[in-house]
Amino acid sequence: MTDQILSSHDGGVAVLTIDAPKTRNALTLDLSAQLAEAVARAEADESVHAVVVTGTPPAFCAGADLDTLAGAREDGLRAIYDGFLSIARCSLPTIAAVGGAAVGAGLNLALAADVRIVGPRAKFVARFLDLGIHPGGGMTWMIQRLVGPQKAAAMTLFGEIVGAEAAVESGLALRLVEGDLLEAALELAKPAVDAPRDVLLATKRTLRHTASLTDHSAAVDAEIEPQLTSLTAPAFAERLARLRASMTGQ
Repeated sequence: MTDQILSSHDGGVAVLTIDAPKTRNALTLDLSAQLAEAVARAEADESVHAVVVTGTPPAFCAGADLDTLAGAREDGLRAIYDGFLSIARCSLPTIAAVGGAAVGAGLNLALAADVRIVGPRAKFVARFLDLGIHPGGGMTWMIQRLVGPQKAAAMTLFGEIVGAEAAVESGLALRLVEGDLLEAALELAKPAVDAPRDVLLATKRTLRHTASLTDHSAAVDAEIEPQLTSLTAPAFAERLARLRASMTGQ
């Protein structure tokens, strides 16, 4: 069986699955490149409104392939990063459906998504220092923004492993799903699928921009132009007409 990124289309959602179960979905250079290509295809497909990334059970992603990592220099490291950074840079809303261990670069992949949902067997493991290597790929930046400096230090410096329930409690994950994790991810994505794609993309761009602002008035200024654009779009007029019709019983 060839290790690959499986890509499927489900009702406006691109589902990208790391399918390398023998290595617990460890990221090789080839898999990272395939993942980046799959994300690019999803962004280029106007019927796709969201991306879900997951891994073939039992793991989510065990990190970078160790043989690849052992011989890597800067170019090699950046090539490993390409897969999870494609998720971080994705213009579409992204969900990581984490059903098992997310370790090292696999942790980075989960952190790179806009939202993480977890199954009962999910766990988040930094592991970098355990291997004797420095964290990479922006891990220290991503984890601190999500869980704060103390929890980030516990995970990064002291090797604390965060299970599913603790991930939700700390804000690392949105929710714990006891049932079908992929089904839950697709359900979560439905409002994005129903939204006008151009407004959806603009809203994600604005979220990224306003995250770095410290002043409310600057956020108001950042939002007003795209909001005005959306108010003059046909999609708003159509939806407003439907809403009015439903309210009057027409």
